Amino acid sequence: MPTRDAVPTMSLAAETRRAVTQHPFLLTALRADVVNYTAAARFLAVEGEPDAIATALRRYADELPSYETESRDVRVRMESGIGPLEGETEATIDDALVTIGGTAFGPCGGDRTAIIATGDVEPADLAAVLARLSVADSSPKAAGIADGTMVIVVDRLEGADALRTVEGALENAVSNPTRG
Repeated sequence: MPTRDAVPTMSLAAETRRAVTQHPFLLTALRADVVNYTAAARFLAVEGEPDAIATALRRYADELPSYETESRDVRVRMESGIGPLEGETEATIDDALVTIGGTAFGPCGGDRTAIIATGDVEPADLAAVLARLSVADSSPKAAGIADGTMVIVVDRLEGADALRTVEGALENAVSNPTRG
């Protein structure tokens, strides 16, 4: 008979799924069916036999929605001369492309470039864009998304490369299986 203070243990399958959620890249790879399950089982911090963990991964992958891209209506453009806006006038607020932590970025003859995507964009797209920019060794100065508009602020010299990176990320945007 279990004691009152006993903590139920997770099944190996449940523990494996929990471990996968700690590594979003692995979840993406499972959805895309590009995983070496044995290697992934060794990578995860799950106590158990690697073969049993690999089997749990295979079963989990079978239940996940497939990794598919979708065509969406998005327009991407670049705007130079962006920088931090000074002062808190109504005109300044109206000119801001993105405001984060009390710093507003907008057109002011600054030394940065804004990449602006409008249309059918969502928060997951921002995550994909930032991941791609990181791989390209680009370090955005600010980024945000709201109401169908995504703004990424980069150094002026990174503008053209960032524009191509954002376009590529949005062309290959993964469909959201929960999206209606």
